[in-house]
Amino acid sequence: MTPLVAAAVLIAAITHASWNAIAHGIRDQLLAFTLVGGGGAVCGLALAAFTPVPDAAAWPYLLTSAVVHVIYYVLLMRSFHLGDFGQMYPIARGTAPLVVTVLAAVFVGETPDGWQATGIALASAGLLGVALWGIRGGRRQPSGAVGDNGVRGEKGAANGGRPWPALIAAVATGLSIAAYTVVDGLGVRASGSSMGYIAWLMILEGFAIPVYALAVRRRALIGQLRPVALRGLLGGVLSVFAYGLVLWAQTRAPLAPIAALRESSIIVGAAIGALFFKERFGAPRIAAAGLMVAGIGLMLHAG
Repeated sequence: MTPLVAAAVLIAAITHASWNAIAHGIRDQLLAFTLVGGGGAVCGLALAAFTPVPDAAAWPYLLTSAVVHVIYYVLLMRSFHLGDFGQMYPIARGTAPLVVTVLAAVFVGETPDGWQATGIALASAGLLGVALWGIRGGRRQPSGAVGDNGVRGEKGAANGGRPWPALIAAVATGLSIAAYTVVDGLGVRASGSSMGYIAWLMILEGFAIPVYALAVRRRALIGQLRPVALRGLLGGVLSVFAYGLVLWAQTRAPLAPIAALRESSIIVGAAIGALFFKERFGAPRIAAAGLMVAGIGLMLHAG
């Protein structure tokens, strides 16, 4: 992994945490992901006008990835509805690197060496430590209001102090992340054009939730979207930029180290949760963050 690839993945991590925070900050999650998906699809259409159509070999991967991405969005909406951003986002992201490592070894033949495996394991342990702090005993930390999301504390209470439904949704989200990471890693390499692959992926996945929202909300949808349109569309643009950088990186480095480095977004997500949603960070998460940085250092040194 070259410094340029590492820098691209780190920028993608920051951008990814930011668009997730924007989506979480919109009270109605269906509206949030309608705008994120719609914004991504519009960006994909614009990009497709200037990029080659992916090679035929990439289309099975594109179609599979689009389906998995829709499942990912549904699970992410569910976890955001049930839990705090500072925990659900890290859990969803933190489960992915180890799963990607196994899948990449099985399906791509990218087996990490001893140092890389140690680094990935340490980084993943640190990421999960960031995620799991504060869960013991079903304790939920109330979040402050940002924009129109002033019911975060009420959602925790409504869940009866039982975090497991939220945790299950977050872990399932992480599994879907691992699945589309491997599928897209294979697809973008077969596409002949990473930018063309990005464009068509955004088009295929982007329209699914807006179409569903239109079918469910009908005429009321436009009026509901208007107050949060700018934030939601910004989230869509950021999501395209973030994943586009990751797909580009996947054409230039092995999948597992990229997946692990990408999950540094968890630190950004935890910081956003503390600063903007008033969720606690605390010494245990700082220690877990240090473990993550050590793991990434080993991983990059080995690469």
